[in-house]
Amino acid sequence: MGVGPSTKETSLHHFRDPLVDVFSTDPDINFLGVVVVGTPQSNAMKHFVGNRTATWLKAMQCQGAVISADGWGNSDVDFANTMQEVGQRDISVVGLKFIGKQAKFVVENDYTDFVLDINKSTEGVETEVVGENAVNRQDANKALAFIKLKMRKDRQNK
Repeated sequence: MGVGPSTKETSLHHFRDPLVDVFSTDPDINFLGVVVVGTPQSNAMKHFVGNRTATWLKAMQCQGAVISADGWGNSDVDFANTMQEVGQRDISVVGLKFIGKQAKFVVENDYTDFVLDINKSTEGVETEVVGENAVNRQDANKALAFIKLKMRKDRQNK
């Protein structure tokens, strides 16, 4: 399991990343930046990178985070753990990930309920079209709306 052709983002996608474009131009949020984290092989390191990412966001006084992943299977461990680490530090967190018809994570927790599916294929499967299931502007707008609502709800519940 891993990243297939339709979830692969081209270099042009990275230069024109829809999440960065949408989040950096929204007047209601203070866009702090992008944290890039790899997917280590060992479970100990998977938990370490989640902890480090959450610690970094807390130190930046971040109030909300959107976590995006372009793989599945074993990388669900990193993704779910990072969402949990961030959420446990009282930072509102939502995710973006290819889910499709598999509709389930390898690892789940209370924070994986807040993940938006970036699947674009009608069958809900990985396709052979490069970038077809990568994050697009519509996904970015949904993520922005979702994180704003989540942050408002989380503030009200404190």
